[in-house]
Amino acid sequence: PPNRVRALDLATALQLAGASSVDVEIARARLDAARAASTLATAQFLPWLSAGVTMRGHGGLIQDVVGNVVTSDKSSYTLGATLNLQVDLGDVWYRSQAAKQTARAASENVATERQEAQVKAAHGYFDLLAAQGLAASAEESVRVAREYETQLQRAVEAGLALKGDLLRARVQRLRNELTRGQALEQGRLSAVRLSETLRLDPAVFLLAEDRELVPLALVENAQDVGALIKEAVSARPELREWNAIIEAAELNQKAVAVGPFFPTFGGQLFLGGLGGSRDDLPGRFGASRDYVATLYWRVGPGGIFDSARRRLADARLSESRWNAERLKDRVARQVAESSTRVNAQNEQLRIATEALTTATEGLALARGRREFEVGVVLENIVAEQDQTRARQDYVRALGEYNKAQYALARALGRLGRN
Repeated sequence: PPNRVRALDLATALQLAGASSVDVEIARARLDAARAASTLATAQFLPWLSAGVTMRGHGGLIQDVVGNVVTSDKSSYTLGATLNLQVDLGDVWYRSQAAKQTARAASENVATERQEAQVKAAHGYFDLLAAQGLAASAEESVRVAREYETQLQRAVEAGLALKGDLLRARVQRLRNELTRGQALEQGRLSAVRLSETLRLDPAVFLLAEDRELVPLALVENAQDVGALIKEAVSARPELREWNAIIEAAELNQKAVAVGPFFPTFGGQLFLGGLGGSRDDLPGRFGASRDYVATLYWRVGPGGIFDSARRRLADARLSESRWNAERLKDRVARQVAESSTRVNAQNEQLRIATEALTTATEGLALARGRREFEVGVVLENIVAEQDQTRARQDYVRALGEYNKAQYALARALGRLGRN
């Protein structure tokens, strides 16, 4: 067995899953990127500053402002800062709003990944707990079989039982030991898988603190599926994410269809100095200011009457809406399947509980008919096998029922609300 053991409960497993899941961290990184993109889109309304030196020189023929072609050798230079501004008012406005919706969608994606990580951790924890329960059941079966074999051994030595009966009891004990080994193996494998989910050291053996499985009641059984689907549609973060994506697509469509009718505003303000002269004269340097303001509309590709861009934006909006509809259908299916599974697992758990009670009673009756501390061997062995199988079926049914409860809670979007 491993040298290092770490015990944890379900609450700790869920907390670790929400805090350290790789998928959650990726979603958070996407959220940071979306928020940065939203800030950049808003920053397009702001001017930017450039500073530097410009050198100009000319030699030979040049045309003056009147139209005469003359010979001139000259040079000039400017030193200063320029304040620049160019804003496609309609495009920048709509796309900045679309970027905010994209950031909102990324935030909902974080919630989605956190819920997925939690339900995966819960399933892994219940698998580990069920494996521990199966191992404990197998250990008890080995103990009982060993005691029964010892009794038969003494009875054979006293001439009160047949050696064949002893061999049957020994085979049963060995089978129980084999079952115990398989249960211990499954427990270790479940611990390793849970360590991967929680991003813990796989060399440390995880041990569920809960001593036994108990049925959970996250969602009541036999609820109206239609009402559950309505709840899921309003609560699932994936659907809120796609609603934000659709709003972003609608704003991008407006940026293409309406945005070009807003003018593009441009402006420049230069503050600095200008110097220069003809080559045969001394240079001069002094303050210089330049102002430029423009207002224009773009017609054609990239502007008004660009039908290709309009069709592209319409197609993307339509795709987003259909993706949302497909997700709604998937959510409805998940709710219906999860609800069906919870109800079915609840019935199987009831049957397994009744079978375990019956098998335990049958084993007690078989042991009560012992003579000289040795009962009917085959009857005792069969009764013990029945109880072992019933106990294993009960543990498995209880684990699957709890997993189904968490799956339905996830399908309804109830995980992580508090």
